[in-house]
Amino acid sequence: MSIEMRRSFGTLRMPAGFGGLLPALILVTLFFVVPVLALLLRSVTGPEPGFQNYATLLGDGTYARVFFNTFLVASVVTIVTVLVAFPVAWMLAIMPSALASIVFGVIILSMWTNLLTRTYAWMVLLQRTGVINRTLMDIGLISTPLPLINNLTGVTIGMVYIMLPFMILPLVGTLRAIDPMTLRAAALCGASPFDAFCRILLPLSLPGIAAGGLMVFVMSLGYFVTPALLGGTSNMMLAEMIAQMIQSLLNWGLGSAAAFILLVVTMALYALQLRLVGAGRATGGV
Repeated sequence: MSIEMRRSFGTLRMPAGFGGLLPALILVTLFFVVPVLALLLRSVTGPEPGFQNYATLLGDGTYARVFFNTFLVASVVTIVTVLVAFPVAWMLAIMPSALASIVFGVIILSMWTNLLTRTYAWMVLLQRTGVINRTLMDIGLISTPLPLINNLTGVTIGMVYIMLPFMILPLVGTLRAIDPMTLRAAALCGASPFDAFCRILLPLSLPGIAAGGLMVFVMSLGYFVTPALLGGTSNMMLAEMIAQMIQSLLNWGLGSAAAFILLVVTMALYALQLRLVGAGRATGGV
């Protein structure tokens, strides 16, 4: 065989390293691509071929209210989670490593606790005769119990608690990568602590905030257990509506259309973040 023919055969060979990716590609195809295609097919074929399911979802005021509640809850949970997680992440970044490991272990331990157990615990704490209302009444801050459950307040509290570790993890990695000498240099130049935070620390921590914020927002969009148990019927979210359509109403077409819209919105948000901050910064350095 001539050298030219050998070179031509070499160009037709499988790329180096592709064989190692083949199992992963098969898994992605079987467990992601095929279900998504089946979901799309069901949304445009049931009960009749066409796009009437999408027209119903986007044109009916009841379903529009569910979409509004979903994005409102996800936005509120993301904002509150960032506000709570930032000082915790900064504390973990600057405290001694031994103490930080203990606190970090407590945070990770909360992720390993059963989700349903944690949600029921918040139901006990937030109800009208729960520990929180009884404590506030005993110390004289309130005279009547606060409505902390079956509304947006209860959903926000429960979901923020569950989402905190997912925001803290990328934030800690980003904050630990910031050189402390940068803040000291700002102080030596006359910057106040507030100016150093707004002009140096906050901009440098934006990749971690973006990565954690996207993760929390996307997970909140599709959350089911916590909103179903802590929220009321007036605050139904999209995941709960999809479950009701498929399990109770057996309306697979409408449920599949709602699930596909949620998937498209999620992918669009991730693509937008990649466009704005780049692939490397979108992960927050994790």
